[in-house]
Amino acid sequence: MQDSIQVAAARNGLSIKAYRGDGAVLLAFDLDQHLTADLAGFSIQCTPPNGPAAYLLNRLSFDTPITATTTPQQRTWTPSNQAPFQKFRWMDFPTDIVPGAYTYIVTAMYFGPAGSTQLTPGVSASISLELVPSQPQFQHFEMGFTRGYLSSQAYAGKFKNAAIEPTGAKTLDYDTAPFEAQYAWLGYHARTMMFGFLHECLADPEVSLDLFAYDLDEPDIVRLLQQFGPRLRAVLDNAPLHTHPGAVEPEARARLQTSAGAANVVAGHFKRFSHDKVLIKKDKDGQPIKVLTGSANFSVRGLYVQANNVLIFDDPGTANLYEQAFEVAFSNMAHADQSPITGRWFDIATAGLPPFSVSFAPHSNASISLEKVSTAVRNAQSSVLFAVMELDGGGDLLQQLREITGRAGIFSYGITQAMKSGAPGQGGLPETTGVNLYKPGQSNGILTPFSYLKGQVPGPFQAEWGGGMGQVIHDKFVVVDFNDQTPLVFTGSSNLAEGGEMQNGDNLLNIADRATAIAYAVEAIRLVDHFHFRASMQSATSEQPLTLQPNEANWWAPYYDPTNLKFHDRTLFSR
Repeated sequence: MQDSIQVAAARNGLSIKAYRGDGAVLLAFDLDQHLTADLAGFSIQCTPPNGPAAYLLNRLSFDTPITATTTPQQRTWTPSNQAPFQKFRWMDFPTDIVPGAYTYIVTAMYFGPAGSTQLTPGVSASISLELVPSQPQFQHFEMGFTRGYLSSQAYAGKFKNAAIEPTGAKTLDYDTAPFEAQYAWLGYHARTMMFGFLHECLADPEVSLDLFAYDLDEPDIVRLLQQFGPRLRAVLDNAPLHTHPGAVEPEARARLQTSAGAANVVAGHFKRFSHDKVLIKKDKDGQPIKVLTGSANFSVRGLYVQANNVLIFDDPGTANLYEQAFEVAFSNMAHADQSPITGRWFDIATAGLPPFSVSFAPHSNASISLEKVSTAVRNAQSSVLFAVMELDGGGDLLQQLREITGRAGIFSYGITQAMKSGAPGQGGLPETTGVNLYKPGQSNGILTPFSYLKGQVPGPFQAEWGGGMGQVIHDKFVVVDFNDQTPLVFTGSSNLAEGGEMQNGDNLLNIADRATAIAYAVEAIRLVDHFHFRASMQSATSEQPLTLQPNEANWWAPYYDPTNLKFHDRTLFSR
């Protein structure tokens, strides 16, 4: 385990552990039970590298109730030394990340005498770590996430809820310069990786590029691809959702056929979709040397709206596997499931990379890829965390994820997006209706409808949360035992459904590395906690509003009850 990824501190009965994500930190704390009498919660003070120190803010307080009718303008944020966090973990996702050490001081806060409104600080402990996205232990591997609209109040404060596209019909021709700052912030590390990869390839005239693209409508990406000329080959999806009236993918394809040559651009969709999102860099001899993959499409939604991830492997062996899959799609898409490249997992153990395996769909049988994931989930020892676009697809794996909350001894935390069954949206596509959250003790998950969120979020989020624009939870990852002896991450472009693994062009990765598992685990928790708060607001009434609990409620008691799942929450993250 790398100290730069996970560090711990303890003092006078209070311990802290920090889990570093992609520009975020999950702080977990534990307190000796004999120090819990009159415990009001925990304050967290952060000193960033560029200072000054400030307390993290709490959305809840003791005296300002929040209900389903509370508007964003009515919400207040209170410093945590006045409104302490009544949980044993908290996540900090700073609006702007700068290089250097972030120092966090966690303090146990206590209620004063009866009738007093003052809180008294108790024991404290501090911890320091860097949040700049990096994985220094792997010279040839990088992973990152989009920021998306998740921190909508942060976006409102930074950009005043500015729109991310011009109004009117969708087009590839608008000037993106006025949106550059927003795109950089929303796309975050994943966008930096994607554009960095394209610019790196374009800068070397001897390099060529092979492209797998599903959604393709980000104007600057299309313009960069056009600049490659005949150095570009592409496999593009032409399923109905990319050819219906209003879709811009046909225009993107036509432009690339003009710049690269018609013979260099293939359009197809296997039995259902050409669903990969892949860039392959090749050297002057045409040999693959580097590859970008993940769940993020080359689109405005994929980078600036959706929750997504991107991975880069700077390794000829890995790139060669992806190139083999590309060649099959480029020349023989109809029979791809009969190719040797789609028949098994490929194991990679190369210096500078985390140990991992990769499989390429479509498979003749979904068990070729999914049985590995199902077995890992079935054999989980302590935790399963996930962010998966849908759980309605077929197969044992998705059934396991739906039922994971019922397994004794397993901490489960997950998020998926619900869909209207058979309800056509724009272009005959289904419309999103909400987000399902799966947490310990919930057998069926909590649905957070977008119809509710739409009324609670200012523009431009209203259209997004209204559900008419498609997926928001677009990640496809499962993390098994992130804090145990054999942590595993499964991710890629695959939706992890049985049908998709046999009918789509996709790739699925299994990464066996603790630092990577922690980063994906932190992202899963960020997603679930964000939407869970919205779900809690949905059910809050004036009779039962959301507020911090008073002293007599003993909010902390379940965390020390071995029969309560909150006990497992506290011990899993703080151990």
